[in-house]
Amino acid sequence: MATINVEGMSCEHCVRRVTEAIEKLPGISNVKVDLQSGTATFDQSSPATVDDVVKSVNDAGYRGEV
Repeated sequence: MATINVEGMSCEHCVRRVTEAIEKLPGISNVKVDLQSGTATFDQSSPATVDDVVKSVNDAGYRGEV
């Protein structure tokens, strides 16, 4: 399981957007985004990398970082 920090979320709509952005990546499963802690946890397998997840979160309009 991997975890990244996510900044810029303010509501459950944000949580859904970040979750959907991460789930669309191949090789990602068990996505859990927590508004209160500002984190996203997920299981990953090839071909997705943590950097791919961060980029996807950033592309969705939030700031993801390891």
